[in-house]
Amino acid sequence: MLAKFQKYYQENDLFKQTDKVLLTVSGGKDSMLMLHLFEAANLVFGVAHCNFQLRGEEANKDELFVREYCLEKNITFHSTLFETEKFAAENNISIQMAARDLRYSWFEKIRKENGYKYIGTAHHNNDVAETMLINLTKGTGLAGLHGISNKRDAIIRPLLCFDVTEIENYMKENELPFRQDESNTNTKYTRNLIRHNIIPELEKINPSLIETLTTSADQFSELEIILNQKIEEEKSRLFIEDNEGIKIRIELLKKLNPLKTYLYYLLKPFKFNITDVIDIIKGLDGESGKTYNSTTHQIIKDRTHLFLGKLEQKNIESIEMKSIKELPFDYQLLENTSDFKINKSTDFGCFDADLLGFPMQLRTWRNGDYFCPLGMKGNKKVSDFLIDNKISLAEKNCVKVLCFNNEIIWLVGHRISEKCKITSATKRILILKK
Repeated sequence: MLAKFQKYYQENDLFKQTDKVLLTVSGGKDSMLMLHLFEAANLVFGVAHCNFQLRGEEANKDELFVREYCLEKNITFHSTLFETEKFAAENNISIQMAARDLRYSWFEKIRKENGYKYIGTAHHNNDVAETMLINLTKGTGLAGLHGISNKRDAIIRPLLCFDVTEIENYMKENELPFRQDESNTNTKYTRNLIRHNIIPELEKINPSLIETLTTSADQFSELEIILNQKIEEEKSRLFIEDNEGIKIRIELLKKLNPLKTYLYYLLKPFKFNITDVIDIIKGLDGESGKTYNSTTHQIIKDRTHLFLGKLEQKNIESIEMKSIKELPFDYQLLENTSDFKINKSTDFGCFDADLLGFPMQLRTWRNGDYFCPLGMKGNKKVSDFLIDNKISLAEKNCVKVLCFNNEIIWLVGHRISEKCKITSATKRILILKK
């Protein structure tokens, strides 16, 4: 087993002989085997143990067992206590998810503070198979079908070359000490249900199930690499980035086949799920203006493009400013107007200060809003102004208006109102910069 372990970590370049590795040791069979193999191979390592305080005195006995083992063997030992149930409740997550978040965060902290290059976990082949089946039932797609990788960032898994039968036989033959966690037999947990009930039934169909699934996991992992390369090629062809975000040309998008799969992987980094993708495809030939939101981003369907950008709050409550100092813009108030020249950049609004007053309000424009644009005699709907000036749907959603006396005085970043423009009679000028 030692020779197989050494061959595996060397051929897969998991770490080098001189690298300092932090081993995560619970005291169970798997982690104690990992600890034994690192000892036998004369590698450089320390041990980290987490007490999640979920199993009462048994958890304390686990910690004491690992601590005393390390003390006897003169192995560097790190340990911590977690208030796991409290953390889960405060963050509205499951106990299992809380334990995972807590331990990996702490492992990384210990790694950085103590000069370890890698964190070693004791996952084995059966864990890969179990994870694949769990992910398959949850519908995680191709990314979930390669199970557990043997190396990801600073995390290494040097026991993935062994299955549970090999581990149990070796532990028994060599009389290696370990602690038995009774919670591992409780089938109320999904992984234990898969391990104890589902896999044994599937092994009646295929006695080599674990080997079959781990081989398939490797193939899925390589397929994902190929898929990601193709997605990146299409993304570089379809995505046009500018100041407003990303534009996707609908005509080119519709030529992808299969469209649903392509679009799912193109939009996955922006937190859109398969249901969102189906809805977007249904709307490709529909009217402009339809929006689709993920938790972080928004897609707006225009006539020829999809506009993809970070999710912004479309309607904000009116912000009221009671003095010039409260304005959320850079400002200047000029008393001498004789040499003033109006800045023609749309980032600036230049007003006759004596035609304005406080309070003012700033808000996102609304359907039905109108104002008298500079250079016009009558009122115009804001929506019509934006259309006439070819403002994209993505930008429209972010346009704000500055108001005084319930009238729009500035379509911010676009046009001021004719009613407060600078004239030859102007004595004071207010300049605002977006």
